[in-house]
Order: sequence, then C-alpha cells, then structure tokens
Amino acid sequence: MGDPRGRKSNDQTLVKTIVVLIRNTTWRCGKLEKSIVKNLYKRHENFGKAEVSVKEIMVNLNITGEKKDECLDALRRLEKRNIVKMECLATPL
Repeated sequence: MGDPRGRKSNDQTLVKTIVVLIRNTTWRCGKLEKSIVKNLYKRHENFGKAEVSVKEIMVNLNITGEKKDECLDALRRLEKRNIVKMECLATPL
C-alpha cells in the first residue's frame, strides 16, 4: 500500500506546524472546522499571537486518539479554502 514510516513522519511534521488565521468565516464548514476557526479568532482577538501550533489547537479542543486524524484533515480543508495558512517550522540542522 504505502510506506507507514512516511505517513508517521508527515504527521509529526504537521504537529510541528504553525496555523495562521486568514479569514474569520465558517460558511459551509463542519463542526470541527468551526471550532478551530473560533479558537484561532478568540485567541487573536484577545491580543494573542496570530499563529498557533497544531499541537496547541489539539490541546485546547481536547482532541485525542483517532480524533487527531480528523483534526488534521479539517485543517487541510480549511487551508484549501484559504481560511487558514499552515506554515512549517524550520528545524535547525
């Protein structure tokens, strides 16, 4: 099928990714997408940082176990709709 190690490293890379809110819109979004956008907006509204790590989003929304994959898929869908922007953290060599 595929290389399971490749998928694991891809998921680990996503956990080290920063998410930036571009637009505060949740039109045609699901429940999880709405909660992610709401979380990002509330954090930015309270004079917080404009970017949040994926791991921090999962902790704030109490996402564990199998829900992690759903959260990562929701973030990818939000990025595809230009609602959020995902930026990978540069790791020093």
